Amino acid sequence: MEERIATLNRKTNETEISVKLNIDGTEERKIKTGIGLLDHLLDLFAYWGHFDLEVIVNWGDFNIDIHHTNEDVGIVLGQAFKKALGAKVGINRIGSASVPMEEVTATVAVDISGRGNFHIDCNTKQPGFSELIKGGSGKQEEYDLTYANHFLEALAKHLGMNLNIKVDPINPDLHTTLEPVFKALGIALDQATQIDPRRKGIPSTKGVID
Repeated sequence: MEERIATLNRKTNETEISVKLNIDGTEERKIKTGIGLLDHLLDLFAYWGHFDLEVIVNWGDFNIDIHHTNEDVGIVLGQAFKKALGAKVGINRIGSASVPMEEVTATVAVDISGRGNFHIDCNTKQPGFSELIKGGSGKQEEYDLTYANHFLEALAKHLGMNLNIKVDPINPDLHTTLEPVFKALGIALDQATQIDPRRKGIPSTKGVID
């Protein structure tokens, strides 16, 4: 099997980000985004997905806020997966996983269909939900659920992946809510990217995944 690796560097007036990815890796990880919680979540994602992953933010406009850096990391990571997968010959394409942490269970389903779509289902009326979306004051350390959603939406769009997430119940502690999400995402994406020896071509009745 050909190596499924990608190296990308994306530079804009807002960020400069480099990503190295090996889908068939051994969990080697080097994550330095400048956003502490995102570093931790991506480390979990790569570990549970068995990916080799290096994500380095060489520069970001943190003097404004973390929005551009957070979203752009999702963009470049999605592009890296898309590049590494190539024509997607033989992959399972679809994967899903459920992961608990304390009382929270996160269920993630993915389909590498070529059509980027993101949906997250969590009951906004649950006690503590408002605490998850209070960030965004411009301070680098203040991550919140809105930032996580922006990251995940960018990842799904640029990978060409349908990404559906259900979290029930939520926990007012953002770490406790998001950690099982990123673990489950790693497991589900690992399943979806694995080669099925029975599949001789591209996993679509159309014969192509754009």
